[in-house]
Amino acid sequence: MREQFVKDYAGKTYYCAVDLAFHLVGGKWKAVILWNLRNEPLRFSELKRVLVVINDRMLSKVLRELEHDNLIVRKDFGTVPPHVEYRLSENGETLLPILQQTEAWSKHLAE
Repeated sequence: MREQFVKDYAGKTYYCAVDLAFHLVGGKWKAVILWNLRNEPLRFSELKRVLVVINDRMLSKVLRELEHDNLIVRKDFGTVPPHVEYRLSENGETLLPILQQTEAWSKHLAE
């Protein structure tokens, strides 16, 4: 018998675990941001420098979504000028093996 996956998340019903996973990390920027946070926390400006072509509005939007989905943690130091850092949450860190395998797979494709 086929196992059924039904999950309501953020107002949407998912009938496949892969669909839910891609909702959480899919799109143009989410996985790239998570990958760039793998070694250390980064500030908004540091992420922007790494991602080059992303605009401020999109970066803010994606960071809010990742924080909402508990994949990153935003730390506001409460200073002037503002000092905010983003790091992987414990939940986000569980994605690292998948992202590492994805990196290896895509490098293999590029050979």
